[in-house]
Parts: sequence; C-alpha cells; structure tokens
Amino acid sequence: MSFRTKRILFITPFYTILQFFLIKYLILLFYPINDITVAAIAILLGLNHFTPMIFESKKSRKITRFLTTIDGVWIWALIFLSIDLLVIYLIGMYINLTIGIKLILLSIIVVLGAYNYYRAHKIVVNEKTIKLDKLTQNINIIQISDVHFGSIRHKQIIQQLTRKLKELESSCDLIIISGDFADGSSVICENDFLEFKKINIPIIFTPGNHDFYPGIENVKSACEKADIIILDDENMEFKDLNIHGLTYSFENRNQKPELDKTCIKSDKINILNYHVPYYWEEFSDLGFDIQLSGHTHGGQFYPAIIFSEIIFKYNKGLFKNNNGKYLHVTTGVGSMDIPMRWGCDSEIVILKLVKSRG
Repeated sequence: MSFRTKRILFITPFYTILQFFLIKYLILLFYPINDITVAAIAILLGLNHFTPMIFESKKSRKITRFLTTIDGVWIWALIFLSIDLLVIYLIGMYINLTIGIKLILLSIIVVLGAYNYYRAHKIVVNEKTIKLDKLTQNINIIQISDVHFGSIRHKQIIQQLTRKLKELESSCDLIIISGDFADGSSVICENDFLEFKKINIPIIFTPGNHDFYPGIENVKSACEKADIIILDDENMEFKDLNIHGLTYSFENRNQKPELDKTCIKSDKINILNYHVPYYWEEFSDLGFDIQLSGHTHGGQFYPAIIFSEIIFKYNKGLFKNNNGKYLHVTTGVGSMDIPMRWGCDSEIVILKLVKSRG
C-alpha cells in the first residue's frame, strides 16, 4: 500500500466528521435538519473520497475519474465553506441576515471555485534568465514538474501539455521533467505518455515521490515507450551541460542524499534535477551550478500558499546565492488531489541560460 493510499484512508474518517458539521451548519442557515440525514450525506461523501481510488488502481474509468474530480473540488469547497460559515455566523451574532444575503455570501465560493478551476487548467509559459560564465553558447531549457497524471488530470493534461511543448520546441533545446510525472491516483499503462514521442527535442525525466505510488516500473515503462530519457541517479552530458538526475522517494525522505565529486564535470555547467527543493546549499558547495526542483506546487491556492511559504524555505521561483549558484522551484503543471489554483500558475518554464558578460 503506497504512502498516498495510506494517507487517504487515514484521513477519511476525520474528513467525514468535518463534512458532517459543515453540512449541518450550512443547511441550518435555511431550515432545520436532523443529524441522521446529515450523517448519511457525510458518509456518502466520505465513501466517495476513497472508493474510486480502489477501482482506479486497477483500471482507470471515466466514471471513477469523474467522482475523484468531484471529490477534489468538494475538498476545496469545504475549506472555503468553513471560512464562509464562520463569517456568516459571526456577522449573524450582531445583524439579522436575510436569506438573500446569506446566499450572496455563499455564492462567493461558487465564483472563486470557477476561477480556481480555470486557473488550474490553464497552462502558462513563464521565462527566466540564468547567467553563467562557462557557457560557450546560449541554451534554452524547458522545465516542467508535477504533471500528476492520474485520476483527476488524465490524458487531457498530457495532450494539453504536449501541444504547448510542440509550440516551444523550435526555440528550445531540452526539456527536463523534475519528478511527479504520475500522481499515484490511477494505474499507469505503457502507452499513457506516447504523446511526448511527438516532441522533437530530448526529454529528460527524474522520478519524484508520487512516481513510486503507481509502481515506478510502470512509470519508467511508459517513459521509455515515449522515448523519454530517464536519469535515475545518473549523469548525462548535453552541449555545455552535465545533468545529474537524483531520484526522490518518500522511502528515503529522511535521509540526506549521498553525492560526491564524481557527479561534477569541471568543464561543464552542472545541473542537478531533484524533485524537492532541499539541500541546495550543500549541492551548491559540491559544485552544482543549477538545481531544478518542484514538489511544492507553490502552495497551489490561497490560503494554502501562506502555509507553503512557511513550510518550504524555497517555495517557488528562481533563487541565486552569493556564489552565483541557482535554484529554480517551479509551481508545476498539474495539481495534487484538488484541481484548483489561485495565486500561482500551472506553468511551463523556459530557463534561458546565457553567458555572463564581462
């Protein structure tokens, strides 16, 4: 049983209890309701939180993907419903709110939900410049991460992403995927990534923690079928670049990765492709000029972004230290469990590697 499956099974009872109280107080805004009816609704929604996952692990189907998406949107709605209900009840202590005003306050969730859902499904292209001394020629790298191919973002995200990449291939030299290609919420078949075979520039992939949940061999098989180069604790040279792919899984999350100078080429720009934005200072001291990471999703939406900024020292964006070494943390393409974004992009990033002047 994967970490993701254990997490969902563990949280479901608490999730069901939370739903009970939120649904109860929501309905009580308008008319009385008995606890048995509320409990039945909460249990049904709780069952929908994990039941589709069981079927998706064997075979992905439209109906179970649809139910999983409904659950993801509903989780987001619960967060904002709790805030909205708190505001309504606090105001109601001092002002008698009409049903019309209550409906207007609740409609804010619907408007925000539509916007968040749109933002999560609109892939944007962001450009950033990295200046380096050892370059003999400019190189444009496309970095993507956290595609999270699975129940919620299935073949449509692969098609949408590859269309965007096709538009960029004439101006870019290389694509690097910084982990979590898969989500772990559905089975991975060997033909699932075939659309990437249409891209006419090299694609490099290094696994992240979610890639292990549906079976890392399944993910690797799908990548190999699509001619995607897998760097699993391996090096590859490309033009002026030496790229090392350092795999990250939750099994070794508490262990500091062991790398040595053999990963470094002194005459090259050394790039570390590592899913999580950890140990940047140590990797820079070892000799890596650039670290490419994802994992954080930038927090994905407010108010989660606020907590993500606290949890992760490097949550999103391009960072440069005093030694001229870089870390780039992308907010990712897909979304985990909740198909919503607000305050950060679903992004493809073009990293423009240029030679420093002077």
